[in-house]
Amino acid sequence: MAGSSSGGRVAVVTGAGTGVGKAAALALLRDGWRVAIAGRRKEPLQEASAEAGAPDRTLAVPTDVTDPASVEALFAATVKLWGRVDLLFNNAGLGLGAAALEDIAIEDWQRVVDTNLNGMFYGIRQAFRVMKAQSPMGGRIINNGSISAHAPRPHSIAYTATKHAVTGMTKAAALDGRKYDIAVGQIDIGNAQTDLAARMAKGVPQANGEIAIEPLMDVNIVGQSILYMANLPLEANVLFHTVMATKMPFVGRG
Repeated sequence: MAGSSSGGRVAVVTGAGTGVGKAAALALLRDGWRVAIAGRRKEPLQEASAEAGAPDRTLAVPTDVTDPASVEALFAATVKLWGRVDLLFNNAGLGLGAAALEDIAIEDWQRVVDTNLNGMFYGIRQAFRVMKAQSPMGGRIINNGSISAHAPRPHSIAYTATKHAVTGMTKAAALDGRKYDIAVGQIDIGNAQTDLAARMAKGVPQANGEIAIEPLMDVNIVGQSILYMANLPLEANVLFHTVMATKMPFVGRG
């Protein structure tokens, strides 16, 4: 860990098997962190762990964030192995395909809420329990908000509503975490190159009804943003951090 700024601190990353979560986990591991990588499917976690090339600092824990007991087991396994948790990147989330609001199935709505809202709360709740009880007390939580925490895309009410709710949870948890030295912030990501965002390069609906190809950025840039936030001393907090493809149609008129 020579040259690392992490000091061997411990992170939990949800949704770590692919995409943004994997990029964040790899960035943390390369910086010397010990990282528990969590996700629903065992195989992507194993692949990410192998790619990291740091078996002594990687713990793969299959986790369903919609199940509070599964989230509790994730933190218990991490604490059992490494004694504490210094960082939670609360990243796991999902969206639906574009669909007219009135045609969305109730079970699809509930699935998005269960993952993006309830699952994120379960992570915050468990991180608080661990971080306030450990010595030295405290830690950091970074919630994945998304550009959709600020502005919706057409036909995306479930994803947009839950990501707006994440902003409220971030603010509330940041306030409640002060007395425990828990810093809570949010990263809002726009058009990182992942499997989920690949459709942007083929053209996606715009607010004016047109279909347009949107620029993408390297997902590893997001990993570096997470690393920057993670390595701040607890006396400082990035409450909201937006990282996006420079030319994506976010700022400006629809």
